[in-house]
Parts: sequence; structure tokens; C-alpha cells
Amino acid sequence: MQNAEKLTQEQIQEFLKGSQTIEFTGQNRAERYRFVQQVLVGQEYAVQGKKQRGAIRAYLAKVTGLSLPQMTRLIRKYRQHGVVEEKTCRRRRFPVKYTEQDVRLLAELDRAQGWLSGPATVCILKREYQEFGQGAYARLAGISVAHLYNLRRSARYRKLVAVWKPTQPSLIRIGERRKPDPQGRPGFLRIDTVHQGDWEGAKGVYHINAVDAVTQWQVVGCVERINECHLVPVLEAILHQFPFHILGFHSDNGSEYVNGDVAKLLQSLLIEFTRSRANRTQDNALVEGKNGAIIRKHIGYGHIPAGHAEALQKFYTAQLNPYLNFHRPCGFATLSLDARGRRRRKYRREDYATPYQKLKSLQDAERYLKAERSFAHLDQIARKMSDTECARKLAAARTQLLRRVKIESPRPPQS
Repeated sequence: MQNAEKLTQEQIQEFLKGSQTIEFTGQNRAERYRFVQQVLVGQEYAVQGKKQRGAIRAYLAKVTGLSLPQMTRLIRKYRQHGVVEEKTCRRRRFPVKYTEQDVRLLAELDRAQGWLSGPATVCILKREYQEFGQGAYARLAGISVAHLYNLRRSARYRKLVAVWKPTQPSLIRIGERRKPDPQGRPGFLRIDTVHQGDWEGAKGVYHINAVDAVTQWQVVGCVERINECHLVPVLEAILHQFPFHILGFHSDNGSEYVNGDVAKLLQSLLIEFTRSRANRTQDNALVEGKNGAIIRKHIGYGHIPAGHAEALQKFYTAQLNPYLNFHRPCGFATLSLDARGRRRRKYRREDYATPYQKLKSLQDAERYLKAERSFAHLDQIARKMSDTECARKLAAARTQLLRRVKIESPRPPQS
């Protein structure tokens, strides 16, 4: 309010009568106190009569939103000291004995000594001052062990002793971290591992999923452990099931693939080994999408003990892999650039085909086949049964396999 201190007694009375149902609140304490002092000085509160002083007090309480007892205390302060001001609250504090320099000396000593125990550090502080005459340690020489740990827990000390080191990348010379470029050629595999869960500390089987980047030809294997002695034979079987020459092998940075045994196997087969790059989620996205669309869809998420890995491997080789490559259509995207230069993927109806059809549609497709494979032999496999007949055979074999796993697996305890 402006010029509130210049109101007459009649105006104050009219204001109080007309604002009985209205409540006022101030912005902050300092502004309220400043307003109270201005009104008390402007209205010459000290020389007014009792009735006028009561009206001024009620007027101030109404405008500031303070209670009448609080306003009475402020008026008393004004009459005693001639000013209404906010009283700052100062908490009692113990005197500071050890300075910033002492904390810095302690941090330097701990860093040099390797952070000894409290009693040993106190002994060194005393020796520095008493025996070696280091005057800078005069105050620290009398510190107690308990307060030494208080200084070590302080923010000043932690800031001085903190050492920040960037993450040091481990140098692994196996494989090259880059995204492979098939250039329309089949034989560049993306591979990933899918774990079938644990049960009461027992590991489940591990599925090895390999997908060709161009044709989406997919071969799935299974191992009971992902160490080298179990993984390498299954990798050899997986690579053997592809009808074309394997030119590239791309995986994530898991140790099951980034090791000397796998690198030696790929080197003997003249296969290029690449690994996913940091912060590049699309490097291995194809096979990761197949993990959910194929393995989780057909096998599920339940625990399968490691002892059933051989049965799953036979099921994949005889049933699942032929169905995926000869009877299950996949979507192949058509890439285009929009007006802003961004790549757009569009899956047209005519772009759906089985991996075998995609392989045959490539230009000079026969030159990619292995010497012992031919399209005449692959056509016999593809036409042996219809897509629906193969899917029914796969479903029956899967049901029989999972029923066997359920029967032979340990049952959970009954509650």
C-alpha cells in the first residue's frame, strides 16, 4: 500500500469497517516490518490517545496479516528502540580451531602416507612438530584421534583428497570395433547370446542366435555354458549350416565371443571379426530383434536346465532352422531419403520373402554358395512340405520337447 501512513483516523475507522471479511498477507517479514514502522511514524503513534492507538494497531494487524499479540510486541519494540526491524537469529557455534591450512596439511600428509589409521596419523603429526620442528603442524600436533576422523569426513578434506581419473579403456586386440558393410553380399553374420534364466542358483541354457545381415538367414544353436570348450563346437556347427560362404562375424563385446579361441576359429576360416561400437545401439539391432521375435516367441522365458542343451540343439537343427529359412517370410525394408535427407524405411507387401527366396533373388546368387551346396538341393528342401505343414511339425516337436523339459526338470517346492 502506498501513502498508508497518511490516512486520517476517520479513514482508518472506515477501512476497518469495510474490510471485516477481507484478509491481507504481506510478501515477507522485512517488508511487513518496514510498513509497520512507516505507519507508526506517520501516525505519530506515541502521542495518540488510547482509542486512536487501538485503531492503529488493529489497522496494522489487518493489513500485514499479523496477529494482535505479534503486533503488540512490534509496537513495544518501536516505543523502546524507536525502530521496527527483523532480529537475526544467530545460533551458538563452537569456535573453529583447525583452519583451512590445517585441513590441507592433513590431506597432503594422508596422501603421502597412504591414509594410515587414526592413531598412527596422530603420532606422525606429533613427530612432525616436536621432533622435526615443523611449525605448520603446531595445531594438528594436539588433535585427538576422534577429531582427526571428523576432519577426514568434512567436505573440505574430501574435496582436497579426491582424485578423478577418466575411465581407462581396456586394450583388446581381438576384432575391430566397427559396423560391417556387406554391400549387398550375403555372409555377414550378426550373432548374440540369449540366456534362458536361472533357478535356485542353477544356470539355464544359452541360445546362440546368428542372422545374416542381407538375407536374414538365421541359424540358432544352444549350449549349456558359454565358455570356450562348449561354445566353439556349436559355433562351428552354426557356421556349417549356412549355405553360403561366411565373410564377416559381428558380435557385441561379451567375453564369450571376444576371446582367443573364437578368434582362432574365425581366423582359420578366413572370416572377418568385428565388434559393436560404444554408444551405437544399431550395430547389432538385427539379431537382437530376432531374439524376441524368434527365440522368446518359440521357447519362452521359463528356466530350462543346462542339461537340456543337446536336445535343444537337435531341435533347432532339425526343426526350427529349416522352418525359419525356407518357410517363414521376413520383411525387407526399402530405404529412401526424405526432403531433409533422413533415411526412411518402408516395408512394402511385395518386399516380404523367406530368407531362401531373398538369397535366390540376389544377382549372381550361385557364386555365394558353398562348393557342396546347390540351389537344386536347396529347392528340394524348400518344396519338401508346405509352409503350414512345416509350422505344424515344428509346433508338435516343440510341444514334445518342452513337455520333456518340464517332466525332467526339478519341480519348485510346494507352498
